[in-house]
Amino acid sequence: LALARGDGRYGRILKQLAKTDLLILDDWGPEKLNDDQRRDVLEIIEDRYERRSTIVTSQLPLDHWYEIIANPTLADAILDRLVHNAYRIDLTGESMRKQRSPRASETAQA
Repeated sequence: LALARGDGRYGRILKQLAKTDLLILDDWGPEKLNDDQRRDVLEIIEDRYERRSTIVTSQLPLDHWYEIIANPTLADAILDRLVHNAYRIDLTGESMRKQRSPRASETAQA
């Protein structure tokens, strides 16, 4: 989106994202959002709210998302739209990557 903002494609990309039936934000929250990113996320989520499906995956608990968004007002707006009418699935247990790694199978066979 940062590149699209610079070359004039920003509005078109936002319209495409708004029309996409399912948007998946995978591995949400590895680092804090900057001002542009916060506004982008709000715009995208707002355009999709109660119109299209959005899946967000994250290793961070929901209560840490405020730190990632780093602006309480925008965080409230984003999370209100994401969490309202949402299905929330909290996974627990060992990572599937660890369970499927070659070392894990070697250890299990030994």
